[in-house]
Amino acid sequence: MKRTGNVILSSVLGLTLCACSTAPESAEAPSASASATPLATEIAEMISKGITKDDIQVSETLENSEDGGHAILADGTNGSYSGIAVNKTGESSGDEADFYGENAAVFATNGGTLDLTDMVITTNGTHANAVFSYGEGTTVSISNSVIETSGNCSGGIMTTGGGTMNAENLNIHTTGNSSAAIRSDRGGGTVTVNGGQYVTDGKGSPVIYSTADITVSDAVLTSTASQGVVVEGKNSVTLNNVELTADNNTKNSDKSDWYQAVMIYQSMSGDAAEGLSSFTMNGGTLTNNNGDIFFVNNTVTEITLSEAEIVNLDEEGVFLRAAAAGWGNEGSNGGQVTLRADHQAISGDILADSVSHVNLILNNTSVFTGAVNPDGQEGEVYVELDESSVWVLTDDSYITSLTCDADQIDLNGHTLYISGEAYDGSASEGEMIEAEVSSSDSYGPGDMPQGGMGKPEGTPPEGHDGAMPPEKPGN
Repeated sequence: MKRTGNVILSSVLGLTLCACSTAPESAEAPSASASATPLATEIAEMISKGITKDDIQVSETLENSEDGGHAILADGTNGSYSGIAVNKTGESSGDEADFYGENAAVFATNGGTLDLTDMVITTNGTHANAVFSYGEGTTVSISNSVIETSGNCSGGIMTTGGGTMNAENLNIHTTGNSSAAIRSDRGGGTVTVNGGQYVTDGKGSPVIYSTADITVSDAVLTSTASQGVVVEGKNSVTLNNVELTADNNTKNSDKSDWYQAVMIYQSMSGDAAEGLSSFTMNGGTLTNNNGDIFFVNNTVTEITLSEAEIVNLDEEGVFLRAAAAGWGNEGSNGGQVTLRADHQAISGDILADSVSHVNLILNNTSVFTGAVNPDGQEGEVYVELDESSVWVLTDDSYITSLTCDADQIDLNGHTLYISGEAYDGSASEGEMIEAEVSSSDSYGPGDMPQGGMGKPEGTPPEGHDGAMPPEKPGN
């Protein structure tokens, strides 16, 4: 039998699937429930244990109110600050601030380095990011600090142009629109976050907006109006033992009809190179209050889930929706998704529209409880189960290819159609769908809207043209 994922024969967990009368004895796996108790109490307890302003002994205050100015600047230099309160007001706009660091309270560029600890950083202005690392060779490390931003387009920690950001045990709260707590933009870079609490309240303000390679571990992430995580283009987000709660109840764009906890897409704005993106979640919890868990549009992505507790409190939402929306070229702007589950419970439907496809790979006692395209065949879907995993149908399902052993799928009174033919429970060997990955390191304007600005003043990273991007959910 052809297997594309790792085949793992493991011991059972001691939790039997009572509804699966035909599943093999080894196919016991973690359970999934859409009615689990919200984790608000646990999150509040974790936040209460985190660092606050009262924990920081401030010895000096630095202020800057100049439009476009900085309170702390490392331009090709090295700096170290501890026990400092930073207050930033003043305004900026557009690319100079979002791409190149203008008006950030704390800014490192041109290979500079900053080491920050025990800081209290507050900004109140439009396009007033708190801590900004710009350019290859530039590194900002910040720990045991509190960050608050209240203006629109004002992220907590911000990385662009290939910069590096290292953060540990931060308490970040943003209240403005388009103000991700962990934020990147054109040119991306590398962001590593360990511990802390990260909360966003504004429209178009996911906790994480990634045009970079971002890894967050042992942290609490909460969005009260937007997606929890957005990945754009050829970039990645990895969550390790993270408590993520998303309540996407406002829209920053009219390009999509759906709400979701995690959005993976390509805006074609030029802010992110085209190519294979990824979202990985190892352990931890993802709780979604409104809409779908995952939405993939106009890009190719790999989603890898391992031992994560994923709960959707919206009974109308689906687990994964791969579909066209307002980004990209009509007819070719669906989502191409490979979803790999390892020792993972998945509960909810999986939908692929006519210009999308999904590969679902279940390994190591994983369980999928849900339906695939229950309203009829649209996009191609391939499902693969290793010997220890099961699929429990909750409705009629339509896929195009299947790899499994005999009697490994619990039809649960429903019918599974494979390329139009009813499945009879026998062993099956199918073919994984190959993704068409376009790759470009160019940051050109893409489908720039009418009225787009020309190149801004300043020094953009090589390959950037400075064009104004169209609307997108996090910026």
